[in-house]
Amino acid sequence: MNCPSRKKRPTRDSDFSAIAVPSMHGSGYLDYSVETHASRSLEVMEEFRRQEMLCDLVLHVTYKERTVDFKVHKVVLASCSPYFRAMFTSSFKECSASEVTLRDVCPQVVGRLIDFAYTSHITVGEKCVLHVLMAAMRYQMEDVAKACCDFLTKHLEPANVIGIARFAEEIGCTELHQRSREYVNTHFNEVTKEEEFFSLSHCQLLELISQDSLKVLCESEVYKACTDWVRWDMEGRAPYLHALLNAVHIYALPPKFLKNQLQSCPILSKANSCKDFLSKIFQDMTLRKLAPAPNRGTQLIYVAGGYRQHSLASMEAYDPRRNVWLKLADMGSACSGLGACALFGLLYTVGGRNLSLQNNTESSALCCYNPMTNQWSQRASLNIPRNRVGVGVVDGCIYAVGGSQGSTHHNTVERWDPESNRWSLVCPMSVARLGAGVAACGGALYVVGGYDGQNRWNTAEKYQSDTNTWHQLAPMSTIRSGLGGFNQLGFLASVECYCPERNEWMCVTDMPIGRSGMGVAVTMEPCPGSLPEQEEDEDGAT
Repeated sequence: MNCPSRKKRPTRDSDFSAIAVPSMHGSGYLDYSVETHASRSLEVMEEFRRQEMLCDLVLHVTYKERTVDFKVHKVVLASCSPYFRAMFTSSFKECSASEVTLRDVCPQVVGRLIDFAYTSHITVGEKCVLHVLMAAMRYQMEDVAKACCDFLTKHLEPANVIGIARFAEEIGCTELHQRSREYVNTHFNEVTKEEEFFSLSHCQLLELISQDSLKVLCESEVYKACTDWVRWDMEGRAPYLHALLNAVHIYALPPKFLKNQLQSCPILSKANSCKDFLSKIFQDMTLRKLAPAPNRGTQLIYVAGGYRQHSLASMEAYDPRRNVWLKLADMGSACSGLGACALFGLLYTVGGRNLSLQNNTESSALCCYNPMTNQWSQRASLNIPRNRVGVGVVDGCIYAVGGSQGSTHHNTVERWDPESNRWSLVCPMSVARLGAGVAACGGALYVVGGYDGQNRWNTAEKYQSDTNTWHQLAPMSTIRSGLGGFNQLGFLASVECYCPERNEWMCVTDMPIGRSGMGVAVTMEPCPGSLPEQEEDEDGAT
């Protein structure tokens, strides 16, 4: 006898109380999950798609009069794409449609996106990555777009970065556009040598060179990029030169470079207003004897070598904006008592010695550190080794002043020309000076104090490169050696300030403690200095 069917009612929690179960001690709940459940479910859905089972949508993908059909499940596309989620869950007609047409997109690219939706996996290469990225942005598939951005970022190079940046801006890919701009800023000099650079409009170039974040060794790189861009199409681009030069930090150009441009730049000879503009700035720099303004970007304070029980090869840099010290590439050999200076964005170390239990050798080396590559390279050696040498920069040349070799203390001075990579002797000082204070100011080289092996000096003299002569200056009130911090009585805390216009020294506020072997600098031209030498040496400094 068949019993009449009854409608099954929903089960309530209270129903379980009517079932007799054995007594269980402890927890009465089970919390259970399977980590592979989601992936296994996707695998099943992918199998259904391959077999065209339970598919509720046909995508007609049309591109250049070619149509390819894909049978899919709406829920899968909606789960990984806000674009399709809105299409299939709103009041759009596609919500209930069994067929949808996608136009102007490559079927092969859509096929890869569909594969990703079902498998969470996608493979892209250089030939298709831009197409996949554009489609991923269009259909709001963020994971695919990020993968494409990461791929392109890893493959940025000077020859393609401008094109990629432009593409990213056009499709609204903010992250890739930002990364591309950062690459251009960091590799500006290399980028400006590629053909893509010359396709920039004057507005785009103006925007690029107006950024303080532009990383260049010297502002001459920015100036040259502008003139090269104009030279690419002289007739069409010459009217924009003046606007571009206004964006160049002209006062950061080396005066020698600016003078050469005024004399020999073919573009300036055809642009009188631009030549007059630069000529007035050059005259201002010459008459006021201004040192070049600091380069763009963060100015770092470098500490190279030094002494701690033995000479050191390490180098660090202090970033005042972030208040952090950065560990940089070691020098090629350990060195203390060296001189240091910055020239055209590069750091140079001069002379010094390698002092240890096994070694005590003076150095004649000139070493160059490139902050862009974090690498050291060698330049031409000094004519004679110089320990505790004074170093200064005048008119684009490096001067090595005094120092010692063994028991010999030097009054000689050498000048290095970066264009010829040669050292040449110039007029010697009036006396030998080791551990003298050296600074460049107003186009002249100033040397104060020092030690000649027997005498410590309070004298000062000034070198004029145009006449190759030294001129005696007013003496300091105190004998000073060890870069100004030691005399026959001990370490000095006092500080003196020299005024070139009045040729006189003035005492200013004392330092908190006496010290010797420190660095000196001119406030209007901050430049890296060397780490003070710490060992006890021939003039008593420690």
